[in-house]
Amino acid sequence: MLKAAILDDEIKGSKLLSQKLGFFEDELQVVGIFNQPAKALNAILELKPDVLFLDVEMPEINGFQFLERLGSFDFEVIFTTAYDSYTLEALRLSAVDYLLKPVDEEELKTAVTRLRKRVAEKSNYKSLKKEKINSNRLALTTAEGIYIVDKTLIIRIEAMSNYSVFILAGSKKIVVSKTLKEFESILDDEFFTRISRSMIINLTYVVKYRKGDGGTLELSDGSEVEVSAQRKEALLQKLF
Repeated sequence: MLKAAILDDEIKGSKLLSQKLGFFEDELQVVGIFNQPAKALNAILELKPDVLFLDVEMPEINGFQFLERLGSFDFEVIFTTAYDSYTLEALRLSAVDYLLKPVDEEELKTAVTRLRKRVAEKSNYKSLKKEKINSNRLALTTAEGIYIVDKTLIIRIEAMSNYSVFILAGSKKIVVSKTLKEFESILDDEFFTRISRSMIINLTYVVKYRKGDGGTLELSDGSEVEVSAQRKEALLQKLF
């Protein structure tokens, strides 16, 4: 359910718009109606609406000045005004729409459709951004606390009984009380692979492969690690 707020110095105009928005009650709820810009400054931010239907010509401050005083805001804007001379300014602010009063119901319907699309795109972008951040980081719980590690800094992970030792770029080591098998599923992507019972490596740090029964890998930190014969074929497929 989308949340909408209305700011219009004309009480009659704001009530009329609220009534017309009632047509979209299944997807949009009017959570606040304001007729005085100064009083609306803090109240609208607290309401956290998805969209603000904003009049342009108002006493004290106009609609554009109102947005400037807010500083930063996360809601969309649909201008509602009796004047058609502010369309360029509205475009500059990336407004969803610019509706002339009296607001036509079909134009309002088009504006709400655009709003739904804009909000959905923003939501998808935020989800993808969060997913990307989370997918590139790993939380490692130790006796000292929780380390948040960028996966790209992990060179290799070595098994040590029921512990796993993370060797990171910069020679840092983190010991975690989890088995290597648990991290094998967590780090199941194109960059990491298990090369033996006791080691997972980050393929981006491989600089050389030496042939042998299973073979040996030279990593960029100067270390050399052995590959088990059973995992050789899978490793070479990922490497080459």
